[in-house]
Amino acid sequence: MTDALTATPTADTAAESLLSAAGISHRYGELSVLQSVDVDVPSGAVTAVIGPNGTGKTTLLRILLGQLSPTEGSVEYTGPAVDRPIGYLPQQPSFRPQFTAAETLAFYGALLGREVDTPAALDRVGLADAADRPVEALSGGMRRLLGIAQSLVGEPPVVVFDEPASGLDPSMSTRAFEILSERAREGTAIVVSSHDLGLVERFADRVLVVHDGTIAARGSPRELMAETGTESLWDVYDAVVHGGDQ
Repeated sequence: MTDALTATPTADTAAESLLSAAGISHRYGELSVLQSVDVDVPSGAVTAVIGPNGTGKTTLLRILLGQLSPTEGSVEYTGPAVDRPIGYLPQQPSFRPQFTAAETLAFYGALLGREVDTPAALDRVGLADAADRPVEALSGGMRRLLGIAQSLVGEPPVVVFDEPASGLDPSMSTRAFEILSERAREGTAIVVSSHDLGLVERFADRVLVVHDGTIAARGSPRELMAETGTESLWDVYDAVVHGGDQ
């Protein structure tokens, strides 16, 4: 494994941080999963978290979401005071099967005491024609797009997406990342975990490479490629995680 890389901050990385983790460590019994991790999640940017399975990505996301308390360190949300500060798309979203797509979004809006413009919310993710279709009749990919729409209900300042393109065909996968990018341009702080390095390279403003419980590299895709002398994010990943060896 190479030494940790930290690229020089760009204008995107210098944006206002809405969510910060400082000195985060976490252990499950004797097993250390994260060690002294620092993360800033800036507004108006897509921050991608990549890395091998079992290296701490999910634990880091759960800590950022407030679902899990770190063994050491702290997490601070510094965004505006709103009913839903952080939206979340889990890797396997689950909805009531008899609800229609529109009813599903209306339900989540009611939990926040808000009326959701369901036609606009569904159109945003390409499900306008499925508004009256029961969730149980949606394909797996369509349910994931509905999950993206659900995560945005209430206009949370920070949204965390766990593998939003999982199970989607290439066009749907691209559309999922386009939605994330569009939200970032509107000022939302986006965190996304993904194994699709092609989409991450195309749409992410910042990349965190998690390996062996640490942030082994961070920076924009272009910065990381320059730092490692490589030509793609996959090559960066290979250099950081495998030392360039296959």
